[in-house]
Amino acid sequence: MFNALVVNKDEDSGKTSAAVEQIGLDQLPEGEVTVAVEYSTVNYKDGLCIGPGGGLVRKYPHVPGIDFAGTVETSSDDRYKPGDKVVLTGWRVGEAHWGGYSQKANVRADWLVPLPDGLDSRQAMAVGTAGFTAMLAVMALEDHGLEPGHGPVLVTGAAGGVGSVATAILANLGYEVAGVTGRPETADYLKSLGATQIVAREEINETTKRPLESETWAGCVDAVGGAMLARVLGQMKYGASVAAVGLAGGAGLPATVIPFLLRGVNLLGIDSVMQPYQNRVRAWQRIASDLPMDKLEAMIRPAALSDLPALGADILKGQVKGRVVVDVNA
Repeated sequence: MFNALVVNKDEDSGKTSAAVEQIGLDQLPEGEVTVAVEYSTVNYKDGLCIGPGGGLVRKYPHVPGIDFAGTVETSSDDRYKPGDKVVLTGWRVGEAHWGGYSQKANVRADWLVPLPDGLDSRQAMAVGTAGFTAMLAVMALEDHGLEPGHGPVLVTGAAGGVGSVATAILANLGYEVAGVTGRPETADYLKSLGATQIVAREEINETTKRPLESETWAGCVDAVGGAMLARVLGQMKYGASVAAVGLAGGAGLPATVIPFLLRGVNLLGIDSVMQPYQNRVRAWQRIASDLPMDKLEAMIRPAALSDLPALGADILKGQVKGRVVVDVNA
């Protein structure tokens, strides 16, 4: 028997509750690889799955945790053998399939990625889906021509998980980073990650009737969407790109096509859930080489399985800064 955070649903009231319970291997879903989980983390989707589900959880009882890292215990797939260090993000694990808030997990081999040299399992979960998404965004911007020296790169929602890692990576690569935040108290934190400019959310969160404004940003990693993304599109330099990674400000986009037609601006969609294997490997290798570990360490907030119900509620309220690393064996 081993510990897991189990979410149960009362069929009469429809309410859910989450608590640490003891479960056995025979209760885990089928999978080709059994992993002894060492660390997990907390993302917005985790908050939804710990709570009422947000439409993501198909059936109860359920074990959330969309990310985990650990050591292979058994494998029926030749790609992995006992003792291999692995990391998993995405593939609807923690949503439709039991996830990483457990001391053991059964998953498909196709969903795993070997942990790259230079990262341990704790650091991998300080990165997690948020940092993996941030790296995918930086790679997409670079693939579309972004280089240091082109001008400031804007990061919206900069104090969140994706924004924190994106800021640290971009600064480490030599980019001038402007971080947008609605929490003035996070300014020093963002500067410690390498941001050279702090932009107050209210300065950039209002819609404008002008489809184009002064060319300001050489690139953007946007975790907000909504009116802020619409405003940013009109401020991009000619030929610049925005990597869209989130919708904290809403799913709507009250924009015009003018920035695309007159400035050749690119809007790049970033998906981390179904990302192909080779690009996953590329992104994790870039993380190991381009994310400064001292900056990563400064983002970490440690937690245990028993802390997750409260943390899940906090992240849904936007009250989690940086990266929560969950030691499932604590």
